[in-house]
Amino acid sequence: MLIVDILAAAGAAPQNKFGFAEALKQGGFIAYATVIILGIMSFGSFYILFTKWFEQSKILRQYNAVRTSFWRAPTLREGSAKLEKNSAWRQLVDDGISAEDQHAKMTDSLEAHDWLHGSLSRSEATINARLASGLPFLATVGATSPFIGLFGTVVGIYRALIAIGLAGSASIDKVAGPVGEALIMTALGLLVAVPAVLAYNYLQARNKRIAELLTGFSNDLLANINSKGAVKPALAAAPAKVAPAAAKPAAAPTKP
Repeated sequence: MLIVDILAAAGAAPQNKFGFAEALKQGGFIAYATVIILGIMSFGSFYILFTKWFEQSKILRQYNAVRTSFWRAPTLREGSAKLEKNSAWRQLVDDGISAEDQHAKMTDSLEAHDWLHGSLSRSEATINARLASGLPFLATVGATSPFIGLFGTVVGIYRALIAIGLAGSASIDKVAGPVGEALIMTALGLLVAVPAVLAYNYLQARNKRIAELLTGFSNDLLANINSKGAVKPALAAAPAKVAPAAAKPAAAPTKP
């Protein structure tokens, strides 16, 4: 019996009273609420990061079609048909064509250049605003999540001080749980904030690049419409085919 008791005691795993789940249980409602809020912020940040990255990548991929096929079309309407529907580039083209048609119906002396420039700028601003949606959430998470974690830290330290006051001494078993909870909340706040800030800066840089491409394309459209199709951006020349090398003439046989 003694051997059985010793083996059973050795096989029983020691109970950890200072783990993450135990710290949350000790923290109660405030600890659970802090973790849930930080979890929602983290999930929202990664969701916006991936959805915006795919949206930006799609626009950048569609720009290659603009460079290769759109400007080779004889008219803007035919070139617009070659672009993907609901794309940012097709929206600019369609808005430019619509603005040109509407200007012909005007009875005042508004110049066509001003009207077209305003219409294209408005369309471009709409696209940029759609791309920037969601980024304020990332900025908010990056700015506030450390303070939410700090709130949990303050509560944990407060509970540790209460435990010390009730016990009359700062024994490790009394303060380990609350202090561990406080450190966990601080780490969670930073863990949520850092990816959100990095994602915001990364997506913002890509948005600026797309805005530059949209501005250049809008200017090319404006010049093309005002010149009745005579002005087009310089296209990359197609690679020239390499002519096959001419066969060398056969050497004359040497006389014996």
